[in-house]
Amino acid sequence: MRVLVANVEEVFREAVARWTLVAYAALSSLFIGLFAIAVNLDIVDGALAGAKLFGKDLQMGRQSVDLNKLVLGFESGFSGFLYVVATFLAVFATAHLVPRLQEKGTIDLYLSRPVGRVKLLLSRYAGGLLLAGLNVAYLIGTMGLLVWWKTGVVHPRFFLGGAIIFFTIATLMAFAFLVGVVTSSTAVSIMATFAVFFLAAILSGHRQIEAALTAEWAASLVRSLYWALPKTGQLAQVTVDFVSYGQLSRHTLEIDRLAVFGSTGLDGLGSLALSALLFRRKDF
Repeated sequence: MRVLVANVEEVFREAVARWTLVAYAALSSLFIGLFAIAVNLDIVDGALAGAKLFGKDLQMGRQSVDLNKLVLGFESGFSGFLYVVATFLAVFATAHLVPRLQEKGTIDLYLSRPVGRVKLLLSRYAGGLLLAGLNVAYLIGTMGLLVWWKTGVVHPRFFLGGAIIFFTIATLMAFAFLVGVVTSSTAVSIMATFAVFFLAAILSGHRQIEAALTAEWAASLVRSLYWALPKTGQLAQVTVDFVSYGQLSRHTLEIDRLAVFGSTGLDGLGSLALSALLFRRKDF
């Protein structure tokens, strides 16, 4: 346990020294600040009577808008936006953890300690997860407080939706660790992880893609890729659907959540296990 705590602390010290933590917090605060400044609401008797966006009045008509539905719609939309932003920031902030570890001099120092290679790698992964998890909590927690401050209404599911975002980040970070072990390159880790993110999102419509293909082998390839990659597109839909209590999307009714979460979790565990195996056998 002491080894784990010490290595996690080193991840944070490294993030501070490389200005990663400062940039991480600054970008997250920028998104929060923009919302706080941009949106002004006029609440009368529990209903929305008027609103301004970036200083411009929004036409509300003569009827007041139900505040609960308005807040729920905002929380749902922002959860989808936050799904992308938090994931991208997490990849940028943690992709260097393995390449940095494998640099000459750094790896010699770590291997001179009485710590197994697998424990060393997993402790770096735990540190990266903690860093990303704190940022997700900061984004969602602060946004939730702002919504409550401006409207007096906030829904618990908005906060709980962060767990799905964190799950996605954990899976993609495991893949980034695998690429980092193989290539020792931060840039390649970032590009490969983003490529998987976007390709997997596109393949969420694999049934339509398969139907448009004439060659059976091509359709089989698309189907295989769909099941081999994390379900980033469908996890985004599930996040919005969860936060909105299922009121905003009918497509999520067709999603097999057990298969989506199960296969994505196996992707993450497989990537992490393979990265640990390769790291243990790697010659430095």
